[in-house]
Amino acid sequence: MTRRAHRARDDGERGSAAVELVLVTPLLVLVLLVVVALGLLADARMVVADAAHQAARAASLARTGKEARAQARHAASAVLREAGASCTRPSVRLTTGGLTPGATVTARVSCTADLGGLTRTGLPGHVPLTDTAFSAVDTYRSAP
Repeated sequence: MTRRAHRARDDGERGSAAVELVLVTPLLVLVLLVVVALGLLADARMVVADAAHQAARAASLARTGKEARAQARHAASAVLREAGASCTRPSVRLTTGGLTPGATVTARVSCTADLGGLTRTGLPGHVPLTDTAFSAVDTYRSAP
């Protein structure tokens, strides 16, 4: 192949890399934004799991059922507030097992996260976040 024929073939593809880059860049940005949004959603799920764990632990240390419910709500709301979670209407369901030594306390924390606040992108919609944690009442403590 002569130089002239080789050069003529290259002239037809001149600038094609720039066009491909312009067409692919928005797709790559969109994929990056989806990955970040999924990461933030995973983080929100971990925050709710931690809130459930803290609520169960606080309730297992209480002496009465009423005190256990108050401590669990306080612990869960403190974790959600400190983490800056975008949860609306968090609720704590508690099963205390009578708080007898060796019993298991179950805490279920639920809330609804606004996708716009969660991902900071203004996406419409809501995602329910729920997690359950268990904590044993100390077997060597005195009965209430």
